[in-house]
Amino acid sequence: METLRERKKQRTREALLRTALELFTTRGYEDTTVDDIADAVEVSQRTFFRYFVGKEEAALALQEMTETHFLRAVRERPAHEPPMEALRQAVLESWDSLSEVVESVAPVEVFLRMYQVIESTPVLLAAHLRRSLETEEAIARVLAEREGVDIDADPRPRLAVAVFGGVMRLTERRWSTGEEASLDAIRALTVQYLEQVGPALTGSWRTH
Repeated sequence: METLRERKKQRTREALLRTALELFTTRGYEDTTVDDIADAVEVSQRTFFRYFVGKEEAALALQEMTETHFLRAVRERPAHEPPMEALRQAVLESWDSLSEVVESVAPVEVFLRMYQVIESTPVLLAAHLRRSLETEEAIARVLAEREGVDIDADPRPRLAVAVFGGVMRLTERRWSTGEEASLDAIRALTVQYLEQVGPALTGSWRTH
């Protein structure tokens, strides 16, 4: 059972994170300092650094939460599903349950706006891509375990995740620069692009 001290620490962390995200999405990442965040929550800079290594960790915190949720969703997919179908269903399930994951910290709209901040901020985009590679490796290992194959001897888990990761990267990029910035829009793009993977990889593209 959580103690009063633990609950207070959790509330402080959530307040710092929520405030950081609000400032990043309204003022911009580069124009927001740790002091700005700490002052808005009425705590010291030292308190901020008790919870986050720096601004970057706070900026990517919601993405980390959703990646953890997605990884769990992949692990829990029915064993009879082929790997790519398990990934497809897990990501759609993750979009559908996004509010349950992030709204303890921030509204879904803030999470979505942070995607756009990340895409337009080179230092955040680089960190996001680096973390995505780590997540892809974790997903590949889950797939290998599900299918009962040796990930170091069988390239298929990493190949499947590389294709899937490429589709999701394209989805993020196209959605973040599009006119429709809603959750429904990014979910629809996810479905559209995943459905084109098979034809794109194995079919002919010629129209004449």
